[in-house]
Amino acid sequence: MNDLIGQALLDYQNNHYTDDLYTETNISELDVLPLPYLFRSFDAMPPLEQLALKTVDGKILDVGCGAGSLSLYLQESGNEVTGIDISVGAIKVCKLRGLTKVKAIDILQLNEEKFDTILLLMNGTGIFQKLDYVSNYLQHLKKLLAKNGQILIDSTDLRYMYDQGDQEGSILVPAGNYYGELEFTIHYKEFKSEPFDWLYLDPKTFKKLANKNGLSFEVIGTGKNYDYLAKLTVI
Repeated sequence: MNDLIGQALLDYQNNHYTDDLYTETNISELDVLPLPYLFRSFDAMPPLEQLALKTVDGKILDVGCGAGSLSLYLQESGNEVTGIDISVGAIKVCKLRGLTKVKAIDILQLNEEKFDTILLLMNGTGIFQKLDYVSNYLQHLKKLLAKNGQILIDSTDLRYMYDQGDQEGSILVPAGNYYGELEFTIHYKEFKSEPFDWLYLDPKTFKKLANKNGLSFEVIGTGKNYDYLAKLTVI
């Protein structure tokens, strides 16, 4: 069970839904991730996702496509979209749901195509893993962009979870660590994943890193929970 998310998605797709996914981090307790949410329709998507899908243009790459809900909406709307994910189970589900262009591959291994829009949603900065790796990913994403292309990516500023003075239950930022660097663990049924790194970027830090790597950075939408949608283009 090295692919817990993929197995959970396959179970749901094949009408064997009995459990949800659960996640926990080094700064938070166990939290449920309902499987039906990963199969959501456009109307059930949060406003920032809807905004991203309305902002896409041209040939689209959906990075970390999961069960394919975003890609399927775009495909059904007449867009040319490719979904990629490192989860083999997720890719199987996408194919079963009718997504025509889908591939099990790490974004850093994708080289042969260029795209007008690259989507990274559901905390798209998570795939960067750590602050030190952001530039490497941004440089690779730049190579995948067609002329005048755009990257649409969302994240959340986790500052609100830290350094809340003397409030009961407040959490202090670990010394020497960027506060958006978390360690995640996934639970499904009786199985538990190995911990993995996942990055949340605040807009100010993200803008500095984007500009450093030759990308403009613009927040085009904000949510109610310190989340935001950004648009990056080559300077």
